[in-house]
Amino acid sequence: MSIIGFIGLGNMGVPMAANLATAGHTVLGFDPAPDAHASAAARGIRVVETLHSAVEGADAVMTMLPSGAIVCAVWDAIIASAQRGTLLIDSSTIDVDSARTIHTRAKAVGLLSLDAPVSGGTEGAGAGTLTFMVGGDAQSFAAGEPLLARMGSRIVHCGAPGNGQAAKICNNMILGVTMIAVSEAFNLADRVGLSRQSLFDVASASSGQCYALTTHCPVPGPVPTASSNHGYRPGFASELMLKDLSLSQDVAAASGTTTQLGSLACDIFDRFVAQGGRGRDYAAVVEFLRA
Repeated sequence: MSIIGFIGLGNMGVPMAANLATAGHTVLGFDPAPDAHASAAARGIRVVETLHSAVEGADAVMTMLPSGAIVCAVWDAIIASAQRGTLLIDSSTIDVDSARTIHTRAKAVGLLSLDAPVSGGTEGAGAGTLTFMVGGDAQSFAAGEPLLARMGSRIVHCGAPGNGQAAKICNNMILGVTMIAVSEAFNLADRVGLSRQSLFDVASASSGQCYALTTHCPVPGPVPTASSNHGYRPGFASELMLKDLSLSQDVAAASGTTTQLGSLACDIFDRFVAQGGRGRDYAAVVEFLRA
């Protein structure tokens, strides 16, 4: 089995790395935050003290980090330590330009590289059922697909470097817009005396059916596993939705694309996060819209 360096042991990184360890790989985990170490070690990840220790001699290195700037800086350090032919995979959600930049830097020194952001949240990370949206050349994808399959149930090669991030950004713009639409529909139903369960039963089996409704239903009751039944404890925090919607608007502006609903959704989540939504699941936007 392979030796895999895993950089970024947060809420997503730990279960993803743990699934690789369960599959028999030696996983060397690094995170500068000491609080992350104990939970990682308890899941079979060998925590190391330096990034260099996680990278030197590894067959593949994965990163799960907060922003494009951080990913670029960390990849520069990884590239300085990695042996030629090592596969680098970034599963962070970042801007397309940063993704393409790290591909270029990796290729220049003979490293394989993929941008492979995910969908499925912490639930999917734990269960190993994530969807990976992958950008990179055919050789890198062939090398990385078996590893990604240990962490996800659907691996989609979206094409050239950066296209994985483009797919993630477009997908989450859809999710943000549809969560607002679903929330407004439930708020309207409340006002006119239609029960939430009745609306769910109709919409989930007809043209209103969507992931925001059937998996992350924003009101308590219809979907027992949804965060709305658990105090809106985040599976997907509202500030992360705002990050993704902001990325969508950056890409839209750079490409000269009009995304009116995407822009409006970004504005709504911006106000929601600023007015108490930080740290709550994105589905809690229903309460902000109701107010």
